[in-house]
Amino acid sequence: MAKQLLKSVLNRLNGSHFNANSVVRSISSVQYVATRARDPTFEKYMDNYKNFVKVIAIQDLILANPSRIPPSVSVDFLSRLSQKLHLNRGALSFLRKYPHVFEIFYNQTKSMPFCKLTDKVTEVSQLEATAIREDLPLVVERLVRILSMTMSKSLPLRAVFKVWRELGLPDDFEESVISRNPQLFSLCDGNEPNTHVLKLVTPYPVGHFTAAVEDWRVVECCKEDAKVDRTEIQYSFKQGFPPQMKLRKSFKMKVREWQKQPYVGPYEAMGAKKRTKSGMKMLEKRAVAIVHEFMNLTVEKMIEVEKISHFRKWFGIDLNVRDLFLDHPGIFYLSTKGRRHTVFLREAYERGRLINSNPVYEARMKLLYLVMMGRRGLLTTPPKSTDVQHEGDDQISVSSVLEDVDKDH
Repeated sequence: MAKQLLKSVLNRLNGSHFNANSVVRSISSVQYVATRARDPTFEKYMDNYKNFVKVIAIQDLILANPSRIPPSVSVDFLSRLSQKLHLNRGALSFLRKYPHVFEIFYNQTKSMPFCKLTDKVTEVSQLEATAIREDLPLVVERLVRILSMTMSKSLPLRAVFKVWRELGLPDDFEESVISRNPQLFSLCDGNEPNTHVLKLVTPYPVGHFTAAVEDWRVVECCKEDAKVDRTEIQYSFKQGFPPQMKLRKSFKMKVREWQKQPYVGPYEAMGAKKRTKSGMKMLEKRAVAIVHEFMNLTVEKMIEVEKISHFRKWFGIDLNVRDLFLDHPGIFYLSTKGRRHTVFLREAYERGRLINSNPVYEARMKLLYLVMMGRRGLLTTPPKSTDVQHEGDDQISVSSVLEDVDKDH
């Protein structure tokens, strides 16, 4: 049994990716995840990002109380949510780890400690909100594109709620995006009680939208020193493998074969699904094209696998989405840091940063840097009490923070 398992794992590593019958596996998904090639750059990024996600969750809870001046929540309330927020050492301990982000003060009226955002974080939060408002036309287009990729040109509203931050939607997108664009969107009652379905009022004709990968192909063909064969790149995706991944000859051949495989684009009508070998290959590549385009529409070109899985049925994807990402390590990178599976679009990143940045991403990175600073940059160590904690002057630059983080790892 052990010998068979080892053989299966070796077959995976030796290039049995891009298999049209990849849904039938001789090893479990957990084992498949464990055998993937690691990318140190993305793993280091996730080491910081996993705590950033927790900070964002607390920030959202604080900002959800605008009636309080300043917006705040009680430490006791956060303590009751510690398990759900994965605050292993409790809320108070977590808050004290990030004095550049959170400020603890004693509420005289309630006679208990409360938590608010620091002035720096409040400024960053307003910066992100402004960037989102200024990007509303782009936000509307993102939503239209995603609906256009679905089989029925519709999605459950709860699925959109799952990815509102990833898509850069404002927190009131039901009003500011959907209700204000009745010529594009309509909300209908779902099949289950208290559920709603978001529909595209008038589907766009085929060819109206161009997938991001097609733009890349045009750029590759138009380069002065281009040596690519236009017939070969017609169905290709940009590939970039983890530095520690051994690319065997058999694996490279499978990649080349897969690159040439024709498929139906994400904005094109699929038609009847063929269960032949060639039909399965086409379906698998179409699934890659859909999630590739979906990730291109996100602000940070990354998303939790669980969240994108909510769209699988509506996109007409019959494959396991997580395994799909693992099958294509040259296009996607899957990290398991922080109790979640997060997938990155490899081509969008260089040295741990987004290549083509945007204002919303930059605002979020400012907050991430404050999280990465931890307790660094304070003139004095804040007292361990529930009184107001004053920050000292910031004595550390972002570049030095990154250097310190590198040393810590």
